[in-house]
Amino acid sequence: MKAVALTHYLPIEDSNSFFDVELAKPTPSGHDILVAVKAVAVNPVDTKVRAPKDKVEESPRVIGYDASGVIEAVGADVTLFKVGDEVYYAGDITRPGTNAEYQLVDERIVGHKPSTLSHAQAAALPLTSITAYEAFFDRLGINRDGADKGQSILIIGAGGGVGSIGIQLAKLAGLTVIATASRPETNAWVKELGADHVVNHRENMVDQVLALGIHHVDHIAIFNDMRHWETAVELIRPQGGIVTIDDTDLPMPMNDMKIKSASLHWEFMFARSMHNTPDMIEQHKLLTHIGKEIDAGRIRTTVSEILSPINADNIRKAHALIEAGTVKGKIVLEGF
Repeated sequence: MKAVALTHYLPIEDSNSFFDVELAKPTPSGHDILVAVKAVAVNPVDTKVRAPKDKVEESPRVIGYDASGVIEAVGADVTLFKVGDEVYYAGDITRPGTNAEYQLVDERIVGHKPSTLSHAQAAALPLTSITAYEAFFDRLGINRDGADKGQSILIIGAGGGVGSIGIQLAKLAGLTVIATASRPETNAWVKELGADHVVNHRENMVDQVLALGIHHVDHIAIFNDMRHWETAVELIRPQGGIVTIDDTDLPMPMNDMKIKSASLHWEFMFARSMHNTPDMIEQHKLLTHIGKEIDAGRIRTTVSEILSPINADNIRKAHALIEAGTVKGKIVLEGF
């Protein structure tokens, strides 16, 4: 099968950072399904995994953590899907990734592809949807079905992939969404997705939020990086919660969190599959829920650019765009 792989962890400008390769087609067993991959998306996690380091793989390594495709074969224990089903998923960071013609993935972290979307449109959604959903509803404890209607959430880094789906999920839950964006195009993008207010995270956010007549926000999601930590602590309401997806070596003073009895949550969407948790199937359930919301017209895809075909040149191009920090929504590649 065709695949895009690496053996050395190199700057993306290096033509050897990714290369096209032929690999053996895998065979499913147990809870695994074999997916014929039709489209993939590239996320910041891809660039972090590929980031330069003194490590060499003995055999070509395939990465990639978003895909949409068609099931070609199933393992003996599979009960959720059948051959021919169209699916979308983010996969498991401990296993070979999506940048290949065929991929094995555990059925419990896979959803039925939304029927109203193309494979390219669907591939933009799994990783970011899982991340935003778990961040809001599993970590912060926001009620998905509207019981917390009227509460506020500040989404820092709202124009990226996770923020783009997060805005929509928060609005469906009835929250007032304060989104951050720093460029005219991302400002327009987050408004288009439903943000009630937009503030610039490159300027004083506390002053901007206060100018909206909001003294504290009920929930905060940090979806870019932790340089905004002290701002988030200042803005969170007493007994509110902050969730972040960014690992950091930056200082994180906790005294004001303590005196507010505020909570900090980490979201890592690969935790369930990496640790084979008893509730892995929750990712199948949430992707199924997202798919239904999309088919009902309440959530839209967040793809902003589609490249074709899926090959080393285009994977390098997508990584370079993400590392430049100017992408809104998601970059997708389709077709081998």
